[in-house]
Amino acid sequence: MELSINRHGGTPIAQQVEASIRDWIETQGSGGGRRLPSIRRLAATHDISRNAVIEAYERLVAAGLVCSRRGSGFYVADSTASLVSQPSINGALEEVTNGLWGLFNANEHTLKLGCGWLPSHWREGDDLTHAIRHVARSSRAGIFEYSTPQGPLALRELIQERLRMLAVGVDAQQIVMTGGGSHSLDLIIRMLLEPGDVMFVESPGYYNLFGLLHLQRIRVIGVPRLADGPDIERLEQLLAEHRPKLFYINSVFHNPTGSTLTPAIAHRVLQLAEQHDFQIIEDDIYADFQHTPTSRLAALDGLNRVFYLGSFSKSLSSSLRVGFIATPPTLVQRLVDIKMLTSISASRFAEQVVIIMLQNGSYRKLTERLRTKLSNQMAMALTMLKKAGWEIYTEPAGGMFIWARPPSDISPERVSELAKQWEITLSPGHLFFADHQPTPWLRLNVAYMQDPRAKAFIEAVS
Repeated sequence: MELSINRHGGTPIAQQVEASIRDWIETQGSGGGRRLPSIRRLAATHDISRNAVIEAYERLVAAGLVCSRRGSGFYVADSTASLVSQPSINGALEEVTNGLWGLFNANEHTLKLGCGWLPSHWREGDDLTHAIRHVARSSRAGIFEYSTPQGPLALRELIQERLRMLAVGVDAQQIVMTGGGSHSLDLIIRMLLEPGDVMFVESPGYYNLFGLLHLQRIRVIGVPRLADGPDIERLEQLLAEHRPKLFYINSVFHNPTGSTLTPAIAHRVLQLAEQHDFQIIEDDIYADFQHTPTSRLAALDGLNRVFYLGSFSKSLSSSLRVGFIATPPTLVQRLVDIKMLTSISASRFAEQVVIIMLQNGSYRKLTERLRTKLSNQMAMALTMLKKAGWEIYTEPAGGMFIWARPPSDISPERVSELAKQWEITLSPGHLFFADHQPTPWLRLNVAYMQDPRAKAFIEAVS
C-alpha cells in the first residue's frame, strides 16, 4: 500500500494517512475482508510515527470503513462498499476549531464585532440578581442538588405556554431541559446518528455544529441558505444523491445571514422530509428577539418529524446555560436516558432562576426592551454598511447578525490587518461553511456596531 505523505504541508500526518487509506479502499479494497498492513509495518515503510498510524486506523474504524480483530490486526469492513462512495469527513479537529477561540480568549478591551452574543454592557443585572438571591434564600435544593432528569415540571409548563404563543402545540411532558443550545444538539445527534450517517446542514450555517458532527464522525452535506430559507432546488438535487437522517435549520434570524424562514419554504421542506424520510432539527434560539412571530416548522409539523430547540442563554445570560428540546413524544424517554448518561441533569440553580424571571414577568419585559434595542441597532448598522459600499446578503428584520461583504478590491488579509489595527475581533467567513471554503463574507454583530472602532473599521475597509 502506497501512502501519499507531504511532510511539509499543513495537514497532520495522521489525517494524510487516513485519506490515503480511504483512497486505497475505494479503488482496490472495498467489499470487505482484506487485511491492512500492521501498524509497525506501515510506520516503518513510510518512516512515520506509529502514533500517526494508530490515529489514522482509529479514525477509519470510527467511520465504519475498517474493523479491528483482536490479535489479528485491521481489516477492510464488510460495510465499506456502501460507505466509500459517500463524501469523507475532512479536517482534523484542530482545523475545525481553528479560528473559533479568538473570540472567547480576546481581552475585555477588544471589540468582538464577529461574536454571537450580546455585549456585557447591554445586560440588565437587577432583575437577574433579584432572581438569583430569591433562589439562594428560598431553596437550598436549588443550590446543592441535582435537577430532575427531564427538568422541573414548573419550568416545562412555563415553556409550554410560551410555545403556544408561537402556535407550537406541545405538552410539558414532551419538553426536555438542557444546558443550552449546543447541549441540545449533542443529545439529538447522539440519539439519532451513527458514524457514517449523512446529515444536511445549512451553508453558511452554525460552525459549532460542524465541529460537533466532526467529533461524531457524521457525513455533512451543505444546503445553501438563501434569504427565505434553504435553497429548495438545491435541496431536491442533494436528496436525489444522498439519504440524510437529519436536516438542521435555523429558522428565525439565521446565524450568520440573519434571514428568516418563509411559510412557503417551510411547507416545502416538510413535504420533502416526508417524501425522503428524514427528521429536522429546528433551532429557534433567537425566537425572543422577534417582534411578530413567523411560521415555525414545529407548528406546521406538530412535532412529528421536527425537534424544536430553544434557549435562554442568548437573551438572559451566556453563563446561565438553560435550553430545551420539544420532541416527538415517542422519543422523550430515549432523550432523557442519554442526558442522564452524559450529564445527569442540567443546572437546577439556573433553571430555578429562569422560573422566577418567567413567573414575575421580568424576562418578558427584558426581551421586549432587547427587541427594540436590536431593531434600532440593525437599522443603524445597515445604513452604515450601505453608505460604506459593503454588499449585504439580505436585510434582516431583526436579531443580531448581518452577513456582509467588503468592497471587492480589498483582500481578506488587508481586512484582518485593519481589524487588528482597530482592536477588533472578527469571525472569519470560512468558519460558517462545513468544508471551510474561502469566502470574503463576514458575520457582523449589530450590538457592537455603535462603538466608534466599528465605524472606523467599516470605513477603512471601504
